[in-house]
Amino acid sequence: MIKLGLTGGIGSGKTTVAKVFQELGVPVYYADYEAKKFLAHEMVKKRLVELFGASVISSDYTVDKAALAAIVFTDEQQLAKLNALIHPLLEKDFEDWVNRQEAPYIVKEAAILFEAGFDKSVDKVLSISAPLEQRIQRVIQRDKVTRQQVLDRVTKQWTDAKREEKSDFVIQNGNNDRVLDKILEIHRLLSK
Repeated sequence: MIKLGLTGGIGSGKTTVAKVFQELGVPVYYADYEAKKFLAHEMVKKRLVELFGASVISSDYTVDKAALAAIVFTDEQQLAKLNALIHPLLEKDFEDWVNRQEAPYIVKEAAILFEAGFDKSVDKVLSISAPLEQRIQRVIQRDKVTRQQVLDRVTKQWTDAKREEKSDFVIQNGNNDRVLDKILEIHRLLSK
């Protein structure tokens, strides 16, 4: 079974591309979504309080994602602490998930595939790139955040050029790009 890593900067359209693979019958592991699930685990919440203080837990004892984001996306060291807590849990979960799949190939969708070292757990990488201004507008609209909040996250991720250089496949996801044709071409290659 081939493991395809799917990555791209925030707002590039990687989740949309992942959903197309899913529609084609390909199992998709959404790393960012799965990572958020770990925030509900008691051990993780306890460790978050130890690392970042009680302000990251809401009155209903759930993780205050906005408060956590405000801490980690403005300080590299704080982000590294969060990643050191979540990433090992995520990799183990991914391995367990892969072992339950029966398909010619699977997709692991992760925004920070290279930054987190997740590329070591996949065989090939597909990067989705899009013009920065387009990405910023997509995220502002989708997440109801400020331009600065988007830029804070963009600066914590690799550039499109750096990701593309290390990728086996690249899809440009601007306004007039033939994204579906490119997805189908990759699907044909990996389904053999």
